[in-house]
Amino acid sequence: MKIEATALPDVLILTPARFGDERGFFSESWNRKALAEAGLDLPDFVQDNHSMSRRAGTVRGLHYQAPPFAQGKLVRCGRGALLDVAVDARRGSPTYGRWVAVQLSHDNGRQLWIPTGFLHGFVTQEPDTEIIYKCTAHYDRASDGAVRWDSLGIDWGVDDPLLSNKDRDAPAFAEWTSPFEYGAAA
Repeated sequence: MKIEATALPDVLILTPARFGDERGFFSESWNRKALAEAGLDLPDFVQDNHSMSRRAGTVRGLHYQAPPFAQGKLVRCGRGALLDVAVDARRGSPTYGRWVAVQLSHDNGRQLWIPTGFLHGFVTQEPDTEIIYKCTAHYDRASDGAVRWDSLGIDWGVDDPLLSNKDRDAPAFAEWTSPFEYGAAA
C-alpha cells in the first residue's frame, strides 16, 4: 500500500497494489495489518456505503455528520472517475477552511482517507460513476448536515452541476457554525 500526504496533514491518499494479467486485476483495498506495518492506524470501520451517479458533473457535498456521530471515511471509486474533496472544518485548526481535491478513478485505484472533522464532497467526471466508502460511525439522520458546495472557491471543474435540494440549499461556509473542534476526540 502506497501512502501519500496531501496539503492537509490528516488527509491521506492510499493506493493499494494491483496484481493484474489478461483477466484483469486483484487488489486488497483494505488491510489493517499492512497499514499498521506502514505506521498508519486507522479507526475501526462500521459501515460501507456505495453510490452511483448517472451523469458526469454531479456534485454531492459538502457533507458531514456532527459529533458524536462524526464519520471518518475511506473513499474509493469503483467505476468511472471523480474529483474527491475534503475540507478542514475543525475550529481552531491551522488549516481550518482549507481543502484538497484528489482524482479517484477506477483506473488509478487511489483512495482518500478523510478523518472526522472534515467536510466531504465529490463531483463525477464520467457517466455512471460509482463511489464506495467505509465509515467509522453509523449514519445518523439528526446529525447529518451540509455546507454549500461553491462557498469555498473549490474548482470543481463544472459550471452547471447536477445537485440535490439539500446541497443547493445548504448554508455557505462563512455563514455556518462548525460542530467540530481541533484536538477534540473523535
